[in-house]
Amino acid sequence: MTDAVSSAANSTAANASKTATSSKSLASNFQTFLTLLTTQLQNQDPTSPMDSNQFTQQLVMYSQVEQQIDTNSKLDSLISLSGNQTSNLAMSYLGKNVVLSDGTGQLYGGSADWTYGLANGAKATTLTVKDSNGNVVYSKTADSAGNTAGTHDFKWDGTKNNGETASDGLYTLTVSSTAADGTSIKTSIASRVGVTGVDLSGSSPQLIVGTGEVPLSSVSLVTLPVSSSSSSSSSSSSSSS
Repeated sequence: MTDAVSSAANSTAANASKTATSSKSLASNFQTFLTLLTTQLQNQDPTSPMDSNQFTQQLVMYSQVEQQIDTNSKLDSLISLSGNQTSNLAMSYLGKNVVLSDGTGQLYGGSADWTYGLANGAKATTLTVKDSNGNVVYSKTADSAGNTAGTHDFKWDGTKNNGETASDGLYTLTVSSTAADGTSIKTSIASRVGVTGVDLSGSSPQLIVGTGEVPLSSVSLVTLPVSSSSSSSSSSSSSSS
């Protein structure tokens, strides 16, 4: 975690140094330009003065470059601030349960739980579980109860279609549902996992859940662990009595 934070800090420092170098270079070039301009004006032929439009255009160009460097500097600051805010948000998820809406679920101790929803009643619904490499490890056809409109719980014990036991880790559930006329039915999937760490080494923070990682964008709900909530409630009750 320390290395990740140091990496982010070094990246910010590098951007700041690059902007400072550009500003210094521009200032040096501008000073050289003014020196040349002054020398040319002092030594120009009075009967045939130099065209001032060219110098005016160059001054405008220098001004535009200076403004662009200043804009880039402000953008670097905004990007750095946004990155820090995103990292802080990710860190606040530590030790909490999150609901994932991208189909990702965690198999641990022989159990992985999802909830899927059907917008309308279906004729056929197929549930497919894939590993982190996208390989299908388990699939089944839902029974009649699992084809009704609404939400349904789906529990997988980690047994693959070939009879082998899947190792603990992150798996993805996909739901394919069709109506009697063959049209597709809109589905949704959710699962609850615990956040045990945050990976800040990449361009965007990743939440560590079990043995894998998920992006912040896949989180639709954040809750306290049941044990923590129960402890808080018990403490409040004890204090009241």
